[in-house]
Formats: sequence, C-alpha cells, structure tokens
Amino acid sequence: MTTYQASSTFSPTKCAERRSKYRAACAEHAGVIMKKIDPQVERAVDTLSLNGLTRRRLLSGGGMVSASAAAAALLSACSASNKSDDNKSGGGVGDFPKTPKWKFVFVNHVTTNPFFTPTQYGAADACALLDASFQWTGSKDSSVPEMVSAMASAVSAKADGIAVAVVDKNAFTSPVDKALSAGIPTISYNADGAKGDPGTSRLCYVGQDLYQSGVELGRRIASLMPSGGDAVGFIATPGALNIQPRIDGATDAIKASGKSINFKSVASGAELPQELSTIDAYVSGHKDLKGLFAVDAGSTESIGKVMKKYGLKKKGVVAGGFDLNPNTLTAIKAGDLDFTIDQQPYLQGFLSVLYLWLYKLSGGLVIPSVTDTGLLFVTKDNVDPYLESKTRFEGSSTKQQWVKRSGPIAHA
Repeated sequence: MTTYQASSTFSPTKCAERRSKYRAACAEHAGVIMKKIDPQVERAVDTLSLNGLTRRRLLSGGGMVSASAAAAALLSACSASNKSDDNKSGGGVGDFPKTPKWKFVFVNHVTTNPFFTPTQYGAADACALLDASFQWTGSKDSSVPEMVSAMASAVSAKADGIAVAVVDKNAFTSPVDKALSAGIPTISYNADGAKGDPGTSRLCYVGQDLYQSGVELGRRIASLMPSGGDAVGFIATPGALNIQPRIDGATDAIKASGKSINFKSVASGAELPQELSTIDAYVSGHKDLKGLFAVDAGSTESIGKVMKKYGLKKKGVVAGGFDLNPNTLTAIKAGDLDFTIDQQPYLQGFLSVLYLWLYKLSGGLVIPSVTDTGLLFVTKDNVDPYLESKTRFEGSSTKQQWVKRSGPIAHA
C-alpha cells in the first residue's frame, strides 16, 4: 500500500489528486481483503441483515478477524440450532414433535359387518403412520343403547378422540356433548344423523352424502327399468340413519322419474346370514320382481348370491346396491349384479384418525372439516381393477402393498 507524507506547501489541486489516489488505494486494499473472505463467512454475515456500510466495515481492515470469528460463531450457532430442531422433531413421526401415543375410539353400529373391514384397515394404517392406536367397539346388531354405552365407556376412559356412527339423530346428542365437554374431540363417520339434521355437535362428518347417494341409486333404477314393474329395496335396519336416507333418496328419485315402478322397502337384518335368508325367502315368494336393490353392503352381497342361485339375470331381472364386498364385485363381473356404489370405507377410517390426531397435535387449531368420501358406480366396465388387485382398500386382503396403475384416468 502506498504511503503519503504531509507537505508544508498547500495546494488544492494536489490535495484532490492525493485524495483520489488514496481512495483508489483503499479500494484496492479492500478488494484484496474481500477476496480472502471465505464464501461461507460472507453468507453467514449476510444473515445478520446489516446495512451496506456496516457490512463493509465488518469485512474489511481490522474487522476482518472479528468478522471471521463472528461468522464462524454464527455458523456454529445455526448448526447447533438445526441439530436442536432435528432432535426435537425427530422424536415424533416425520417432522412432527414427540407426542403421546394417542388412542382413539370408533363406536360402530355393526361391528362385525364386512363393509367395515377396510374402515378398520384405514384406521390401523393411519395409526401406524402417526404412532397412535384405536379401539373398535359398539354394537354388532345396531343396538343404539349398546353404542351409547360404548361412548360412555370411552369418555370415562378418557379416550383421546372418538369417532361415532350417528345412526340415530336423538340418541347421540347428549353422549357427544359429554365427550366434548370432557375435552375429547368427537366426530361422526359413515352416518351423520338425518338429512339436514346431524343431531349432534360433532366437529365434522367423514362419509358419503347418504341421501344424495340414494337419489343417484333411484335414478339408476329408473334407467334400468324403463318399462316399470315391481322392484324391492332391501335395507338391513330400517330407520338407521346410515342407510335410511338412501332408501328415502331412492324413493324420491323414482317418483320424480315418472316411471311406473312399484318400489317397496323391505327389512333384511343386520347380519349377513340373516340378510341372505330373508332376501332368498322374499324373492322365492315374489316371482314377478323386475328389480332387486339394496342400500347396505350385506344385503347387496346377498342379492348377488340370490340372483345367481335362481338365474334371475337370464329372466330379465336387474339388480344392484352398495359397497365393495369381494363377493359383490365377483357378482358384478359375472353379470349377476348390474352395479354397486363405492363410498370409500377405507377413507372413513383413515381420515377419521388423521383428523382427530391433527386436532390433538394443534391444540384444537386444526378443526376437522366435513368430508364427503364420494360416490362411484362400479359396473362390469370398470370392475376389473377391483378384482385384479386384492387390497386393504376394499377389505379383500390384509397385505400392505403399492398398487401400481398406468394409462389415462377416467373423467367426464
């Protein structure tokens, strides 16, 4: 670096020249210093959000040593902070913090019905993902008092969350209120009271829009029976609000169609053996039936078996119903059933656990939202993927697997 000595002779011109040379020399000196700065140091200092002048002073001249030291300290602190954050979140699932192993209770109305096999798989898979657990309880034959008792037990045991099938719009009002008052998040799944009246203060509903699915069923019946005739709609438990809205919707849609269809609702029973014997006996005693339909999984499966037993498809009888029981899908492939309606039972278990878990994790800030799990008609044209892949999603396998697919996705 060039040095300058004072002169006894003052000259404005010479002073200006000297100032210019001095600035150039300083700039050269700063440039040399800046080139020596490690890029990591510069990045670290940049995180301090300093103004331009302060930053230059810190990284130049005598500040070089302190800048390097400060930057190194800053980098070390950031690294320690990241490790601390990692340790904090690493104790839980994914990037979530460590939480208790929350236990959720599902209160069901037909605990042994095969429809709910994928629902239980969905709940189990969500629990495995989130390090939680669940209990499956309630009634095996739609006994509302048994379900209410199961809810009371869940509240007494201080469950971390409850999912209940609200099959009666009056009976669950108080039990749900008690659960919420005890600080237990409670949602409904699969059934949500009556049309327009959930009957409870549940946080949300996870399941199909039941009345609308019945309307779509009625429209499909009308399209399959253009000449009219006698048709029956089997319902496992009349009045139960997981299926009664479907019969109501189907009846309304058939009337709205203007077709001369004599549609009658018949109770079939809550358990599969009873449903099969009831449907078999009814069909045997009503030889003029042109359509057999159902609004629940067990009755739909039984219709498929009865259709095959008596060769009714060859006699021009049409048939269909709800859900994805393996025997129902097989009956569709064989042509004994014209359709079934998918309502994604797996999601009803999986999402219920997820919503309750997120509510607990967020301290109630993530409020679960009402979720319609949808409606899809499964027919002979699109049943193959369901049959070719035995999965937990339809309850046809216990195996965990990645179901690969390719090609266009069907759309309207």
